[in-house]
This record gives sequence, C-alpha cells and structure tokens, in this order.
Amino acid sequence: MSRHLTLKLAIACLSAFALYSTSTFASPYFFQYNDDYGFYSYKPQHKYKSTQKVQLGPRPAYLVNDMDEDTRQKRRLKRRLQSCANGPFYKTDFSIGHRGAALQFPEHTKESYEAAAKMGAGIVECDVTFTKDRELVCRHSQCDLHTTTNILDTPLAAKCSIPFTPANPLTGEPASARCCTSDITLEEFKTLKGKMDASDPNATTVAQYLSGTANWRTDLYATGGTVLSHKESIRLFKKLRVKFTPELKAPSVAMPFEGDYTQQEYAQQMINEYKEAGIPARRVWAQSFNMDDVHYWIDNNPRFGKQAVFLDSRVYDDPDFTPTLADFEAMVANGVNIIAPPIFALITTDAHNNIVPSEYAKLANVAGLDIITWTLERSGRLLEDVKQGGNTFYYSSVLDAINNDGDMMNVLDVLARDVGVIGVFSDWPATVTYYANCMNIR
Repeated sequence: MSRHLTLKLAIACLSAFALYSTSTFASPYFFQYNDDYGFYSYKPQHKYKSTQKVQLGPRPAYLVNDMDEDTRQKRRLKRRLQSCANGPFYKTDFSIGHRGAALQFPEHTKESYEAAAKMGAGIVECDVTFTKDRELVCRHSQCDLHTTTNILDTPLAAKCSIPFTPANPLTGEPASARCCTSDITLEEFKTLKGKMDASDPNATTVAQYLSGTANWRTDLYATGGTVLSHKESIRLFKKLRVKFTPELKAPSVAMPFEGDYTQQEYAQQMINEYKEAGIPARRVWAQSFNMDDVHYWIDNNPRFGKQAVFLDSRVYDDPDFTPTLADFEAMVANGVNIIAPPIFALITTDAHNNIVPSEYAKLANVAGLDIITWTLERSGRLLEDVKQGGNTFYYSSVLDAINNDGDMMNVLDVLARDVGVIGVFSDWPATVTYYANCMNIR
C-alpha cells in the first residue's frame, strides 16, 4: 500500500471517528459553544445523552422569542437559543423538577412528577415529611394539606390541627385552617387528592377556600392529583429513570415527635428508604435547610453525605447575613460540597445594568463549593407578576434588569455560564432542559 493511500485511509478513519464522537452514544467528548456563542470548543463529556424522548412543548420557544435584543450579548444568546428550536432534546441533570412540574400540575403528585420527567428533568424532588404513624410522604410542608389537597372537603377535616374558619368581614380576619400530615396516618393520607397550592383568604365556605389558584398557573390538570409516600416516589422515579433529590422538611411539630421520634431518626429514615430500594448514593442529592441534618448525613452516611445539599436560607432569614470566604471554607472543611441558595443570592447588576454574579456566588466558587439554585418559573410573568405585581422574591436583586418573560433565559444564562451552577430547580423543567440541551450541558 502506498504512503499516499495510507494517509487517505487514516484521514477517512479520523473523519469517521469525529462524526461518531458527536453522536448520542459515542466517545467521551462533545462539542460545545464557547462563552461568546460563536464557535465550538472541544470539551470532555462525562455522561452520554439520554436516549429517552423528551417533550418540551411551546413554552421554551415562547420565552426565547420574547428575549430582548438591545445588546450584542443578548442578540447572540437569542440567536443561539433559536437555533436549537428543532432539538433533538434529551434528559439532563442540570434540569431539576421542583416538586415535579408545579407551574401547572399539583405539586408532589404522580402526575406532576411524570410531567417533569417528560420535560427532561434528570433529577426530581420529593420534599419529605412524616405522618402520624411516622411514615414518610411527599409534601412541601408538614402542615400544608389544607392548601395542597382536598382534605377540608373530606371527613378527615375533623382531624386537622385547626379546623376551617371562614373569613370574618366585620373584623377583617381572613379564612384559615391548619391540616398536617402528622394529624393523619399514611393510609388516611393516601385517600387525599392533590390540588394546586392555593387558598382564598376571603372565603366564607370550604369550596371557596380551596380555590384561589394564581392566574398565571392553571387548574386544568388539578382534577385529583395522586399523592405519594416517599417509598412510592422512589419506585416511580426509578420507573421514570430520573435521579432523586429528597428534601428533609423541618417538622412543624415538636421533636422528638410524641416523645421518642428524634430528628436524627427522621433524617436516617429518609436515607434508609433509598438503601432499602437499592438506590446508589451517587443518584441521590439529599437536601435540608438544617445544617445539622447535612452534617448528620456526612458523619453517619458518608456516601450520601458526599452529595448532601445545604439549602441556604440565611440570605433572606437573617437581615445581618453577609457572605464571607471564611464561612464557605468552613463548610467545605466540615465536608459540605454543595450549597443551594435562591436565585437572587447568586446574581446582581453591574454599573451598566447587566446581570452578573453576586459576591455570594464568587466567594462560594472560590471556596470550591458546587452550587445549585431555586426556583425558575415560580414567579409568574416577569413584568405583570414580578415587577408590577410584587412577586419579587426570586428576582429581587436584578429587578432593574428584567422587563419581560424572555429575561428568564438571560438569568438562566448568567447562572450557567458565569455563576457556574450545576443544576437549576424549576417549576416548569422544560425551560431549563431547553437551555441545557442548547448549550450541551449534561
């Protein structure tokens, strides 16, 4: 064989390898746009694309098309995102289903979880609390059954900690109730139906009280959501082929519960249910706002503790809180690897009103912490409901830099590229999935 022919064959083989390496099942590398969205760079790929079909629906494209083009960076980002409109789309761990897909489905229900998985969420959340018989269930709060289920419209209303009280127009007292998972057994809990988390403070009847869904959400799919135990959520997530991020919720009752069920037993019970189900620790991101829970997992379940997530509420609970490098370095020294503050803590604006990383984000990165954040798609419309409607929590640090729904994609881009978050919770995971797929974030 001539040297010329050998060279041609070698080039052909290399070309075939390059083509194969960009396919779904191929080599440990992928091509990715650089920060200027202008050309491809070659980066190591640690995970293959999922072959499961993902359905994103029209919302991501709606948000992209709504993006402003008043700066060069925004124009280039918009064009980059528009170029991905036809997919293909795949599941990604960057997209985390917050309580499932709670923008339109009753949170923490089978239907909400299935919707999140269909929208490409690679990780899905079950907030964990306990019943009267100490069984773990998926609820955002131990005492939210009166707003997230139909309990007040069932015989179980008689077991609520505080029964329904109608609004009193003479005194101005709003309607109220308090129904907790710890008021009822698991068997009783399973008879309930999930609904959109809402209530009407002006209600004079139970039927009125159970309404009140925000106008930027919908009751279209709230026709009887299937509530789940924590064990059932594990089985469902395995079937959906998604990973797990359970959050151990702070008890709303005094601990130890009934004198002997301690916080440590509660924290261990949650981990035990993954062990009993044969779930590898690397597929589980246990979360808590209580640093003691995180340290408990690190000390007593080190494989799970390695990915334990400290949900940082200090940024809004403590008016005197100021992030420091020493604080973050102390977390790392004590075994904490992942921190998760709300979106507003990670971004701010510069002198030109551009969205940029906050001091908190910079210091956490310097300390070597991985960062997850919450929650996209939870504030409604950015102009009507956030800037004009006062639902500012998640965007409070960048209010001057947002004016339409398309700015969600600009916020997401800064979180991904500049802050370097490893995952984003969303009430509508399709939005984050679309961005991650377009930017080749696994």
